[in-house]
Amino acid sequence: QVQLVESGGGLVQAGGSLRLSCAGSGRTFSNYNMGWFRQAPGKEREFVGAISWGRSTYYSATVKGRFTISRDNAKNTVALQMNSLKPEDTAVYYCAAKLGAVVDFARVSQYDYWGQGTQVTVSS
Repeated sequence: QVQLVESGGGLVQAGGSLRLSCAGSGRTFSNYNMGWFRQAPGKEREFVGAISWGRSTYYSATVKGRFTISRDNAKNTVALQMNSLKPEDTAVYYCAAKLGAVVDFARVSQYDYWGQGTQVTVSS
């Protein structure tokens, strides 16, 4: 089992950058596939990106080229670097973890563990 805590959210102007961090507990963190999702008010939770235990990365079309996911297994953390932010990026951002094979990184139901979320607000 792993517990996840996100941090780094806040208010930023359009065009700015933020770096979110997800800290995980447990000695087997390096074995987990990790995902980032976001949820805006009145909308469904949507896939942002993911990084596999083997460090392969995947991104949604809406953030590809602007966001970068990385992991530091020594520190049990996964980071989401967000550049060129847009007002439509405003949402609560969640990290999620899955131990074992992932069929579809973009699917919410694939993940077993979730953090509490961190708010990102991008002003125009």
